Amino acid sequence: MGYVKTAMLMAAVTALFLGLGYFLGGSTGMVIAFVIAAAMNIFSYWNSDKMVLRMHNAQPIGPRDPSGLNEMVAELARNADLPMPALYIIDTPQPNAFATGRNPENAAVAVSSGLMQVLSREELAGVIAHELAHIKNRDILIMTITATFAGAISVLANFALFFGGNREENRLGIVGTLAMMFLAPLAASLVQMAISRTREYAADKQGAQICGHPLWLASALERIQQGAAQVDNIAAERNPATAHMFIINPLHGGGRDKLFSTHPATENRVAALRELAAQMGDNGTMRPAASRRTVHAQPFQTPSHDDDVSGSSLPKVGRHRDRNSPWN
Repeated sequence: MGYVKTAMLMAAVTALFLGLGYFLGGSTGMVIAFVIAAAMNIFSYWNSDKMVLRMHNAQPIGPRDPSGLNEMVAELARNADLPMPALYIIDTPQPNAFATGRNPENAAVAVSSGLMQVLSREELAGVIAHELAHIKNRDILIMTITATFAGAISVLANFALFFGGNREENRLGIVGTLAMMFLAPLAASLVQMAISRTREYAADKQGAQICGHPLWLASALERIQQGAAQVDNIAAERNPATAHMFIINPLHGGGRDKLFSTHPATENRVAALRELAAQMGDNGTMRPAASRRTVHAQPFQTPSHDDDVSGSSLPKVGRHRDRNSPWN
């Protein structure tokens, strides 16, 4: 159902683009706008991983890291039938994570220092599995294609103010043209957000299947939501366009299922994971929310490029152990 809904949403944004071009720009204007937007997004597609990692000052985690994260990710990648992604650490106390890259062979997973300080080993495994699901489902590609059309719609809407209102075949008139200039990009953005939210549900489900324990991911989502509400992510606040990439919205005030939110409500995601756990017969346990400690991540010293995060500054993966965990 997730793929069907995504396909329908992508069809909607494509139809919106073609319709706007027909009414306002004509065939020539539509082609020109599409070429400009496509060129911009193709560049972003090939360089998005480097751009996003640089925005968040992510540092590579080398194969000799003492935290055990490499071994965990390698095991989960094998479960998902994926090549090992590149691993990065972000120096922020806010617990969060994201995946980037144009395909499974050129993918990266970035985790924050706060995430490794706060989550248990099992919860961290659930988060990594979620990010691997994004990679396996090629969600970055889906969002890039959608961004191409959304960008083209914005460009075409801007052209409409100067060219659309004077065209004899434009039946919208100047008032309709002005309305479309604002409403079309807004509609495209809403569809883009809806696709992002649909892919989050799909990654939750597949990530739970990759790690084998939906409740691990459910518990992690609750803890990350708590941390995101309490702790600022300065880099994300400076680059809000990257917020949709994180497992939980890193920007404050985006926790609920609002029209303009790039993420579904955490409680809805947790409820879906609990239902999946019942179907899978997962008898893993989540600690009650009241017994969980408030998020206060320990200071993290950003490693240099020379040590490739192979020193002792990288926190050990998880403090709590589940006797049923395959990584004990």
